[in-house]
Amino acid sequence: MPLESCIILLDNSEYMRNGDYVPTRLEAQHDAANLLVNHKTQSNPESTVGVIAMSGTTATTVGGGASGAQLLVSPTDDMGKILAALHGVPTRGPGASTASGVDIPASVQVASLALKHRRNKNGMQRVVVFVGSPLGDEVDNRILQRAGRQLKKNNVAIDVVALGELEVNEERLRVLVDAANGTSGGGGSTAGSGGAG
Repeated sequence: MPLESCIILLDNSEYMRNGDYVPTRLEAQHDAANLLVNHKTQSNPESTVGVIAMSGTTATTVGGGASGAQLLVSPTDDMGKILAALHGVPTRGPGASTASGVDIPASVQVASLALKHRRNKNGMQRVVVFVGSPLGDEVDNRILQRAGRQLKKNNVAIDVVALGELEVNEERLRVLVDAANGTSGGGGSTAGSGGAG
């Protein structure tokens, strides 16, 4: 497999506590991300993986607080750092609010910057987004298109994994993927799973 730098964007909102996946969406996401990390690092010894938590608002903060993406580990080939970041992701978000607390455009922008400043500039660049919470009305299609076009400009492919909430998110996530990869689907994809419930 060719050399690749990959950033994994994890949904760590309160919606990830949902039990429609065994045991929770958050654990299912961790398992899938762990498999992805193992595959990327074992396929090419120089491939790097980074981890970003998309929900930066703490659940205990009254009235919001700092929101946005949090870079947990920049692209590295150190499995210890990557696995510690994957399994140390706290659940955060607005909780009872109608907004999911996940800021996909900001998270994609942080991922793009992390990929831009990676050590090894050779090889392909990829962003893998895990989404398990419904995207609120504050996530506009134009903003997602702009984020996707920025990825395309920087030659970054994107893949999206939707855990539940597929009927709510599919159209918006497809807008992001199509803007980043072109409507021909050159290099990225959207995968969805509706869950058991």
